[in-house]
Amino acid sequence: MTDPSALLHAFRTIRARSVALIEGLSAEDCAAQSMPDASPAKWHLAHTTWFFETFVLETHAPEFRPFHPAYRVLFNSYYNQVGDKHPRPRRGLLTRPGLEDVLLYRQHVDAAVWALLTAEPLPAPVLELLTLGLHHEQQHQELLVTDLTHLLFFNPLAPPWPAAPSLPATLPPMAWLPLASGVSEVGHTGTGFCYDNELPRHRTYIAPGQIASRLVRNAEYQAFVESGGYHDQAYWLAEGWDWLQLHQRTHPLYWQRTGSQWQEFTSSGWAALNPVQATLHVSYYEADAYARWAGARLATEAEWEVAVLTHGCAPSGALYEVYDTAWQWTQSSYGPYPGYQPSAGAVGEYNGKFMVNQYVLRGGSAATPPGHSRPSYRNFFPAGTCWQFSGIRLARQG
Repeated sequence: MTDPSALLHAFRTIRARSVALIEGLSAEDCAAQSMPDASPAKWHLAHTTWFFETFVLETHAPEFRPFHPAYRVLFNSYYNQVGDKHPRPRRGLLTRPGLEDVLLYRQHVDAAVWALLTAEPLPAPVLELLTLGLHHEQQHQELLVTDLTHLLFFNPLAPPWPAAPSLPATLPPMAWLPLASGVSEVGHTGTGFCYDNELPRHRTYIAPGQIASRLVRNAEYQAFVESGGYHDQAYWLAEGWDWLQLHQRTHPLYWQRTGSQWQEFTSSGWAALNPVQATLHVSYYEADAYARWAGARLATEAEWEVAVLTHGCAPSGALYEVYDTAWQWTQSSYGPYPGYQPSAGAVGEYNGKFMVNQYVLRGGSAATPPGHSRPSYRNFFPAGTCWQFSGIRLARQG
């Protein structure tokens, strides 16, 4: 995004949305951390501010003064080239600064960025950093939603959360759509924003096959659970079976059974399992096991991307729930594309150094900010991750 006026509007809108997400929550809600892989809402609000302060203002705003020098360490995430970091599993121990101070920190940095944007014209590299910072903030908006959902799931009061996302309405029956077999090009194209892991665009081979028009529903996954799927090693990868035993998992993370009735934890607290809603919060292991049980498989990320470009998204296209319901696990390990080059400097740590022991998810979810995703977007998580809004789109050969 190189248009300063458009960037000003996006900056104001996206920064305001982050704060709006915590409406109705207490300071205590925003300070707690439910597990090492999650972060407090307060930390997300501060870290996204730290990004602009560290990568934009420190270098390109000579008059800028930091809100608090200690924040440079407290709110660094994984940028080793920037310096020391507060340990991730201990973010929930940061009772200071309080939420009020974090919001003041945001205002301080916002004012400085606004002044920078409305002063003399900025060079393209600075505009690109600001654009990256906004996309980074949208990623953390989604993480804020998923991390808070996980936190409230463990609260016996099952508190509702008004700002949590809602899911799309009921969809038509599933259809099998043909994959465009042959040599195709994948990867980002055009002049819009993308992350470095979406490049370079390259050719890949797609074998003959089919992909499902929609995601797996709760009723379909419930049949897998009730048929003993979580107790039959035949459907599980060896590591997935070990994961099941370690976590004593017999159903998806946010499900529970009371007598003969299934319930699911939602933004409104516990509710009866909706049979026609997409199955959410499943790990790669669970997605892969279900696909085997159903006589199908997970798509590769290239198949998924080519299918979206070929068939299009509903309502005008044939693929449903591409960006608005759940990220879709693929069978593709997260690695570099042929010829991949990470961005220069500390921002080059954004994607490339995570290209090991993770799987790619494609699409978007109910928690993804509107307009944030695109066909070439590559999300990635370890195989055991299930607190994200992750679901299952099947594929099959032939």
